[in-house]
Amino acid sequence: MHFTKERINALEKHTRTHLINSLSGYKSANLIGTQDKQGNTNLAIVSSVIHLGAHPPVVGMIMRPNSVPRHTFENIIETGSYTINQVNQAIYKQAHQTSARYPKGESEFNATGLTPEYLNDFTAPFVQESRLKYAVNYVEHQHLAVNGTELVIGEITDVYLDEVALQSDGFLDLQAIETVAVTGLDSYHTGNKLSRLPYAKKP
Repeated sequence: MHFTKERINALEKHTRTHLINSLSGYKSANLIGTQDKQGNTNLAIVSSVIHLGAHPPVVGMIMRPNSVPRHTFENIIETGSYTINQVNQAIYKQAHQTSARYPKGESEFNATGLTPEYLNDFTAPFVQESRLKYAVNYVEHQHLAVNGTELVIGEITDVYLDEVALQSDGFLDLQAIETVAVTGLDSYHTGNKLSRLPYAKKP
């Protein structure tokens, strides 16, 4: 089967969205916790979190265009703080529900039954039920003219995780904490590790 550019553009909008969103394969499912300066909390599922570097520890994520109110992006810019909370098997249905369009005054924490948690005086809320979560301070964002999205970059300051995931060399066994991946917009998966391979060197 071959999809030309013309064939892709001719697809019904939702069909095209599902197809293109699925091309990148398995993606991490994360809940982004924020609050505004008035203390109103927000929680949003994001599948575009990407590792940018370990020295310093920085992470990026793509936020959708601001054609409609984007409470997560607005709160990050306003306060400079947010949390990234990995989704696990126990909470993936609640995590998915955060993608619904709630008004700014209604917290997704309350709407989905997830629990906001404040750790070590960090101003943004964590998800108590998440087994791997970290605090992030906003560094910068880049507007991507190609489609109006925003690349948000932040520095990781604190990491909280279930100890069972941590191996002696710092590697995290995500299978041990039942981390969930997402494909497309609405398909959730668990992973099975094949193996860890040694550092690749030229023979």
